[in-house]
Amino acid sequence: MDQIRLGNSGLKVSPITIGCMSFGTPGEGPQKWALGEDDSREVIRTALDAGLTTFDTADMYATGRSEEILGKALADMTRRENVVVATKVFFPMSEGPYDRGLSRKHIMAAIDASLSRLGTDYVDLYQIHRFDPETPVEETMEALHDVVKAGKARYIGASSMWAWQFAMMQYTADLNGWTRFVSMQDHYNLLMREEEREMHPFCVDQGVGILPWSPMARGKLTHPLGTHTPRQDTDRLVRGGMYSNNEDSDAAVIGVVQRVAENHGVSMAQVALAWVMAQHAVTSPIVGVTKPSHLDDAIAAIDLRLTDEELVELVAPYTPRNPEGHA
Repeated sequence: MDQIRLGNSGLKVSPITIGCMSFGTPGEGPQKWALGEDDSREVIRTALDAGLTTFDTADMYATGRSEEILGKALADMTRRENVVVATKVFFPMSEGPYDRGLSRKHIMAAIDASLSRLGTDYVDLYQIHRFDPETPVEETMEALHDVVKAGKARYIGASSMWAWQFAMMQYTADLNGWTRFVSMQDHYNLLMREEEREMHPFCVDQGVGILPWSPMARGKLTHPLGTHTPRQDTDRLVRGGMYSNNEDSDAAVIGVVQRVAENHGVSMAQVALAWVMAQHAVTSPIVGVTKPSHLDDAIAAIDLRLTDEELVELVAPYTPRNPEGHA
């Protein structure tokens, strides 16, 4: 499987990134749909066999359990240099006041803890999970630079925030000769296209690769209207109101996805994912997997080519909405 260059960096990633938020302990915490270790290992094995080399996790996924499962599986199944491992820092890992955010104190402790759980000396991509308004940007960027110079991360990236915040952090690195972000992991799919306004043009201009999360709108784009997946019924973001407005627009988009999928004889998930991959700014969408069919759909979507007419038809019903996922 061909690998894709991440922005202007020298790092190459697979066309699909395996999101590891689904790895943990079934039935525990907010991710009640999570997979246990055995099922998670099966996902990792299938992904590797298919040529997918890039895995994205975070310290807060199942409070570190996701990192432990991923690290152990990769050590058993492949050579470290043959895969790209990404993890993230920001969200609370405990009730303690220092176990969260993007202070130098927390970043330095968090990278060591992540490396210990992953069982590796370095991560390929170390990402800030959100913007931290309580820490000076200079402090965060210098700490991330020092993580790279210490050999604990090869590259750094960021996740959902306002474009002006991302620009401020990137230019702070430039002004001080520190390590720049090579990637942006943002909320982007057929129901949430607000990143096309500022974030994506900025990233293209700056040579930053984009790794969209929730490319299938947390399952809403994978089933006809009126049906629900177990994840939709228990997902804390969906239950908290994500995608709760613009219902008429969303229904129209979902209807087009269903019609295009029927015309191609494929699943709706393949169409939704193929649309994301067809966008110029996108490098590698992050796909969470909780059953074998999810991985099958993701792999099949790589070769699905939508026509120009279908690409126009899929976006036509969209209406602007408030960005979600920055908090």
